[in-house]
Amino acid sequence: MRHCQLVIGPAGTGKSTFCKTMHEHCEAKGRALHIVNLDPAAEHFEYPVSLDIRELITLDDVSEELQLGPNGGLIYCMEYLIENIEWLHDACAEFGDEDYLIFDCPGQLELYSHVPVMRGVVDELRRMHYNPCCVYLIDALFLADPPKFIAGVLASLSAMASLELPHINVLSKCDLVEPEVVERYLGPDTSTLLADLVESTPPWLQPLNAAMSTLIEDYSMVAFVPLDISDEESIEFTLNQIDFAIQYGEDLEPRERPQEMVDDLIGREAEDRGEGLR
Repeated sequence: MRHCQLVIGPAGTGKSTFCKTMHEHCEAKGRALHIVNLDPAAEHFEYPVSLDIRELITLDDVSEELQLGPNGGLIYCMEYLIENIEWLHDACAEFGDEDYLIFDCPGQLELYSHVPVMRGVVDELRRMHYNPCCVYLIDALFLADPPKFIAGVLASLSAMASLELPHINVLSKCDLVEPEVVERYLGPDTSTLLADLVESTPPWLQPLNAAMSTLIEDYSMVAFVPLDISDEESIEFTLNQIDFAIQYGEDLEPRERPQEMVDDLIGREAEDRGEGLR
């Protein structure tokens, strides 16, 4: 069985930075990893690209020839990929069975909830005997804006339902947020979410707030892995969670239990910040 990650999430949440960080981390460990760019609008990369959708189609070409805007053009590009999915099949055939792939995906959330194109990519990867995992990034700075954070949680649920993959939610840019704030939202409960929404929205929205909080509670599927890209242990912990989800390295030594690793990571970050204030 081959293994891969699909890195998704809203624009600006650090997907490309995540890919770059994982590539550098795995390279330092001597682990074979390749990054595939699935964003036809991408222009610059901070990591080596092993496979690029722009070899097949680019957003600039579509916009120029079909006079489509950014959103319509991106959807057209991804639908074109599905229509020519043999390109992806032939390109991935060049990788070995031991090669681990990370797909850097577009930031347009409609691709994971409203149109079936990314599900088509997932189905093709499975036909190629890949065991894929969805890595959904949310910016930790969203925690300062409860409605935006709730929107991110609901978008994550939508992607879960659409892609039907093992799913890891990563809270990126945790180094920019106080550890106690991060810990509060790692496994958001209804009372926490509803209280924060009540404080930040007008009274006439309270029924909607209650309905969204109940929806999140009913699914009970959203929890977050904190990622601080300046901390090697945080990077390793995040990678471990993804590996657990897709059974990568089952023959390796047993790893530490996930919750114990979260508690240790948050506690250590709080201690480090406390030392810095002395």
